[in-house]
Amino acid sequence: MIECSVCHSKIAPPGSKTVSRAYDTHRSYVSSKTRLLNVLLVAGDCVLVGFQPILVYMSKVDGGFKFSPISVNFLTEVAKVTFAIIMLLFQARNRKVGEKSLLSISSLVQAARNNVLLAVPALLYAINNYLKFIMQLYFNPSTVKMLSNLKVLVIAILLKMIMKRRFSIIQWEALALLLIGISINQLRSLPEGTTSVGLPVATGAYMYTLIFVTIPSMASVFNEYALKSQFETSIYHQNLFLYGYGAIFNFLAILGIAIFNGPSSFDILQGHSKATMLLICNNAAQGILSSFFFKYADTILKKYSSTIATIFTGIASAILFGHTLTINFVLGISVVIISMHQFFSSLSKVKDEKQSGSLEMVDSQDSKRSKDAVLLNMTAGANEEASHRVHEEEKRPLLPI
Repeated sequence: MIECSVCHSKIAPPGSKTVSRAYDTHRSYVSSKTRLLNVLLVAGDCVLVGFQPILVYMSKVDGGFKFSPISVNFLTEVAKVTFAIIMLLFQARNRKVGEKSLLSISSLVQAARNNVLLAVPALLYAINNYLKFIMQLYFNPSTVKMLSNLKVLVIAILLKMIMKRRFSIIQWEALALLLIGISINQLRSLPEGTTSVGLPVATGAYMYTLIFVTIPSMASVFNEYALKSQFETSIYHQNLFLYGYGAIFNFLAILGIAIFNGPSSFDILQGHSKATMLLICNNAAQGILSSFFFKYADTILKKYSSTIATIFTGIASAILFGHTLTINFVLGISVVIISMHQFFSSLSKVKDEKQSGSLEMVDSQDSKRSKDAVLLNMTAGANEEASHRVHEEEKRPLLPI
């Protein structure tokens, strides 16, 4: 972002690709409430993500699942759709006089047209949620969480390609440190034996890991792009369609399994227990929280938040299931924490190039700021109308937090 020396408004650098004008306006307005929201998102995500692999592990019986993982995913999507509808009803009851109801037919149709892109991440999430259960058959809970952190590097590359996000050299080095920390933890962690299809466990585990990393990374980036490109749309409208698409995809999978295995497999509640019910509630809350991350915060912050949850998962799995916390785990986590601090440090931020004319970067170390301001103001008086106009609605945050 660049700040104008005349009116002190923030705009995107010339030639840069923006996701949406409304989101750029929101991003330029950083308040204490925004920072508090980020802190609450990280704290809530750490708890929910930390519990998720533990609940999956508790749901296993004799090393396998007595229920259909797809049924858990379907019930999770139904729970999230229900939450979105409740929030839309709540907003409809508290709308101001003259405001259009979010539940009106025209509002729903317009939101559906504008957010059809959400079907892409919904499909990818449906596949990823199934892979989460498969990964539990190869690794213990803390190892699953550490493997999932490999997504950060893939996400960074996709953000650079799709959303034109810029990262400094220090931030790329921080991501490299993250991979090193994950690798330290994974030394000699693969179990021995063979899979049900006769492949060595290591081969099957690496295949699932590759898919487990790429698919959710694509889903996260497409989800962030879809949510922020329609930033004016209510997040509960967007959640309604995102989770609705997810429920449809999972229901089609259940229907296909029932056709293939017989009508008896259509019972979506078969084999469920208290642990699976808790898992459904946890997954639903985690998905709802993620949507706020992608729309109001950042995908990288979301993944680093999940990294912090690794500590909680490792300690909890050691206490509950007797899994050993090796020296590799301790060293790996230490490197990951250093990586996170380095990535979000103010010294690692990307510096935009200085612009000529009436625009300049905010530089607190510029000892000649007052002299430059005088010269810029003299120039701005002549060409401000032609070069730069800032509307009031650009300086006002679109959605209060």
